[in-house]
Amino acid sequence: MDGGTDGEAARVPAGRASAADGARFAFGTLTVLPVRVGRWDRPAARAGMLWAPAAGLVAGGAAAAAGALLLCAGATPLLAAVATAAVPAVLTRGLHLDGLADTADGLGSGKPAEDALRIMKRSDIGPFGVITLLLALLAQVAAVSALYDESGARGALAVVLAGVTARLALTLACRTGVPPARPDGLGAAVAGAVPVRAAVAAALLGTGAAAAAGALFGPLGAAHHALAVLAALGAAHLLLRHCVRRFGGVTGDVFGALAETAATVALVALALG
Repeated sequence: MDGGTDGEAARVPAGRASAADGARFAFGTLTVLPVRVGRWDRPAARAGMLWAPAAGLVAGGAAAAAGALLLCAGATPLLAAVATAAVPAVLTRGLHLDGLADTADGLGSGKPAEDALRIMKRSDIGPFGVITLLLALLAQVAAVSALYDESGARGALAVVLAGVTARLALTLACRTGVPPARPDGLGAAVAGAVPVRAAVAAALLGTGAAAAAGALFGPLGAAHHALAVLAALGAAHLLLRHCVRRFGGVTGDVFGALAETAATVALVALALG
């Protein structure tokens, strides 16, 4: 989530954004789906970031479908897990992974905020970014492989849940009071756009939905899935706080890092126990 928007998006006067405006904003900025962003203002950003978990549901569902097809074709859980991890990267043009790497480089540089932000804007990836990216992808593949080895249904549900939770972390990160680190870019457009109550309500709804889905595997399954969401959102919140303190606010790269962090923690938490 690093500023990839439709260049022809209309900048219209602020006004109440419809559900369709929000959906177009979310899917147009968070996926490669051919959705034109019709509005590029604060109301549309607010509605769009509340729709972000729906974009995650589509990405997670596509990833789960790819894994299921490979498992049905006789692939090993590891091979299916690799394909599963690749699908969200394709559907986001790798922007979230790129944001994770850039944020790691910025944080690891140890430089003042202005210099760290310049490092994050460079097109190359430094050693901190490479190591972080490698470890995150390995953790995701290992967790999904273990879940597929347990059962295809558990793995598929975990993948969908991780996709939703990753974007739910973005909704929470866009809440009022979280400042942008730069005056331009997608990060500035959505930072602080979501009212705190709406963000908290979205988190509670997402956690409740996870518990309901996990209940398919019994009461312990419901608790396990809800706790996985809470752990993922908690990890993303800690990273958000650190980035705001370190950079003075959030950027599109930071949002990408938050999404990948939440997805990884959710998958690892579900693979445990």
